[in-house]
Amino acid sequence: MKDIVLQPVGRVISEIDAIDDMIRGGTAAKIEIYPPYQEALYRIEENSHLWILAWFHQAPRDKLRISPHRMDPQLPQYGVFALRTFARPNPVALTLVTLERVEGNLVYVQGLDAISGTPVIDIKPYFENDIVFSPRTSFIRGKTLEMRQNRMYRQALAHHREDCPDLQVAVRMATIAEEHLGQLTVDAVMITVTGSRCLGDCLQGLSRARLSNPPRFTFIGADNGGESCWEKEGSVLHIRLQEGINRDRIRELPDRELFNIDTGGN
Repeated sequence: MKDIVLQPVGRVISEIDAIDDMIRGGTAAKIEIYPPYQEALYRIEENSHLWILAWFHQAPRDKLRISPHRMDPQLPQYGVFALRTFARPNPVALTLVTLERVEGNLVYVQGLDAISGTPVIDIKPYFENDIVFSPRTSFIRGKTLEMRQNRMYRQALAHHREDCPDLQVAVRMATIAEEHLGQLTVDAVMITVTGSRCLGDCLQGLSRARLSNPPRFTFIGADNGGESCWEKEGSVLHIRLQEGINRDRIRELPDRELFNIDTGGN
């Protein structure tokens, strides 16, 4: 077998140039495409999202097991093929980004987790066939409440595509439910949502709950308020938005002032 030769097609231009400074979930960046490959960008603007394949040149290549310690130092080790860690034998990075615009040979994106100067080896459009609505994944939860809420927020925004007040409510509800029930995307978790379509859409996205195979999601439309009922193996959790809440203050209010929370069952 001949040696594998990778020729970078461009490089990352970012305000972040150190691995430890990278923001979880990535950041805004530019990808400079080298002149010989600029023609390959033709009609790329027809896509809203792109897969960026990069070569993490500063990543360690001698580790086969690692703990996701940035999420939580207490988490167990995983093989690097079971994680999206940058440490791996061949540090090929795969990142889904939002395409903002293209100016000449510069591709402006949001959500890129590569530091400035990282070689880019390929760009591929995100296709409809790429989606798996309810995959089975390892449960790797952030240690702090802020980390968990930020992860929920990114997922809800990617699904709902609008940062509306009900998205904020959904993020807070899902974070509370995860604290009580654990991983929300497993088949054992069922959810009933009463409220706006936005609330239902966001909570369905966060829970990955389907209407069938298995049936895990029920939605009851209502103009006022908002409520979610979560069930798992006999445990029941009701989270109800309190009346008269100023929706401009959802981010700052503590859970006890924002919701009525009732548990039942086991």
